[in-house]
Amino acid sequence: MKEYMLFHIIALFLGVLLDQIVGDPHSLPHPVRGIGRLIAWLEGRLLGARGSKQTERRRGALLWWLVILIVGTVTALILVLAYQSLVYLGLFVEMILVCYILAARSLCRESMAVQRRLMNRDVPGARHALSMIVGRDTEPLSEEEIVKAAVETVAENTSDGVIAPLLYTIIGGPVLGLCYKAVNTMDSMLGYQNDRYRNFGRFAAKADDLLNYIPSRLSALAMIFGCRILGLFSGHFNGKEAHRIWVRDRRNHSSPNSAQTESVTAGALGLRLGGTHTYQGIPVEKPYIGDERRKAEPEDIRRSNRLMFMTEAVVFVLCMAVMITVLCCMWV
Repeated sequence: MKEYMLFHIIALFLGVLLDQIVGDPHSLPHPVRGIGRLIAWLEGRLLGARGSKQTERRRGALLWWLVILIVGTVTALILVLAYQSLVYLGLFVEMILVCYILAARSLCRESMAVQRRLMNRDVPGARHALSMIVGRDTEPLSEEEIVKAAVETVAENTSDGVIAPLLYTIIGGPVLGLCYKAVNTMDSMLGYQNDRYRNFGRFAAKADDLLNYIPSRLSALAMIFGCRILGLFSGHFNGKEAHRIWVRDRRNHSSPNSAQTESVTAGALGLRLGGTHTYQGIPVEKPYIGDERRKAEPEDIRRSNRLMFMTEAVVFVLCMAVMITVLCCMWV
């Protein structure tokens, strides 16, 4: 038991490091893409002909449990077979899975592609790059709106794509980490309020809200602390305002979790986020988050990524300290 906990700590450290260096290479197969294909395949067989509201909700819940069962079982089998074959093979496989579970470097890479195009005055190219990471319509967006959309995405995904999967992986290894990614993927594919998914995707949406409830709030607190650290070295980060806006605006969203990290980022950078967004031509009114102390600029995308990486570092260092302390107590 002690040996495997040690291997888990080492794999976790190496996996986080690998994510920081390479992220998710597009040329390699990715487990989340496989999970997405599994969800789509099950949807085609379970949703099928439209039924009553209760029938669709039951089918949606069945899909959710089937995906979690399959993902958890397959991941566990891969790890058990790898560790039983050779301990160092198991360590290597766990490290790779941890890297796949996290999305910090990929989030930075995709959002910075938007910034680079804006810096080159390529607004159409920036809109296209932004469309790769957001669900809203990007064609009508101005340069400032493009920046704000990218900042919002980085802020929200600091919790969903970095801190939450990191916490679940720390608790339950890659099995729990990939199950969380499956939950997140099901919400992104099925959790829409339209005729097709309003009932079928209800279970997926509610499960995602539940599993992100605590991580989103821990992410916000870590982000405030990280903002205060960054504020020691740069005047672009205001830790006091990050905390104030978080207290005031952390519930300004239809989701119970999304505004947690968005409000911290808005306060930290002095921006006003939120407002009316357009999805497939339909305007959706959203509350504003933050105060507009200045206009958004392309460099804010880089700043939001710095805040994201600092938040990850704060959570990772604290969790590693706890895990190493527990391991040391076990060895005594």
